[in-house]
Amino acid sequence: MGLFDFLTQEIAIDLGTANTLIIHNNKVVVDSPSIVAIDRRTGKPIAVGETAKQMQGKTHDDIKTIRPLKDGVIADFAASEHMIREFIKQIPGIKGKVFNPSLRMVICIPSGITEVEKRAVKDSAAHVNAKDVKLIYEPMAAAIGVGIDVTQPKGNMIIDIGGGTTEIAVIALGGIVCDNSIKIAGDVFTNDIVYYLRTHHNLYIGEKTAEHIKMEVGSGLEELDNPPEDLPVQGRDLITGKPKEIMVNYKEMARALDKSILRIEDAIMETLSRTPPELSADIYNTGIYLAGGGALLRGLDQRISRKTGLPVFIADDPLRAVVRGTGIALKNIEKFENFLIK
Repeated sequence: MGLFDFLTQEIAIDLGTANTLIIHNNKVVVDSPSIVAIDRRTGKPIAVGETAKQMQGKTHDDIKTIRPLKDGVIADFAASEHMIREFIKQIPGIKGKVFNPSLRMVICIPSGITEVEKRAVKDSAAHVNAKDVKLIYEPMAAAIGVGIDVTQPKGNMIIDIGGGTTEIAVIALGGIVCDNSIKIAGDVFTNDIVYYLRTHHNLYIGEKTAEHIKMEVGSGLEELDNPPEDLPVQGRDLITGKPKEIMVNYKEMARALDKSILRIEDAIMETLSRTPPELSADIYNTGIYLAGGGALLRGLDQRISRKTGLPVFIADDPLRAVVRGTGIALKNIEKFENFLIK
């Protein structure tokens, strides 16, 4: 073990559109919203993560909040770099060190990413002192995180519904046999809710409120076994301009999200139709695994199960399945070497 190894810290990052998670020493040490607040006058970032999220939709002219990642890829290079740097500084084992340690990183990326977008992720990592950066595709990381033995000659289907993208993949023998990455996921669901309330109730709400509605009463089905209670929602009346409150229920939200969920279902069916027959036989027996924040939408698993005729399982702690898998790949880098993208 050389001096370099001694000074090197290993971290696994799930750089998500909605949340960024970091694992260090087998523990999730950072779990923060992927948001940066910037001072418009100086162009300097003033807050990241939870603090920046509190400011979202409430800023004056001198401050703007940005989400550096869009559809699972880096949209604002400077902001994303600052965000990664700040999050790394928050890691307990690195915080307060005199020297910035060298970092060995595994970062997960959407499967539909282009070469240019891959380069942006690697460059961002290089700027925060990463000496060795490997990338792993999100569905592969999710499958490892869910606990599937991806090296087996056995087909497994994984669906990871994140903030920016929904990744659908059939995995066997340590590789992705067929996949589909669509830009319909948590963010689109949130926008659907904003649009629905505007058109059906003349109520204008912000992104943060819509996100809250999605978590409290969001649903994939109009009939649920144990439905959530109706939720009071405050916003601005588009006709009078005054603040007002209405009650919303899960049935309305199921209607609001219906079109987007249909498109996810179509993508799943299309992926299944491209699956080699031997692997289709495996999937018939193993079912479909759901990961990512979108997996928490009430009734979504039943809806996908009805559409495909297959059993659907939600991962334990679906929000962290991808980062868990990325962490496992980092820890057993020799075993998973072939799955990592240089």
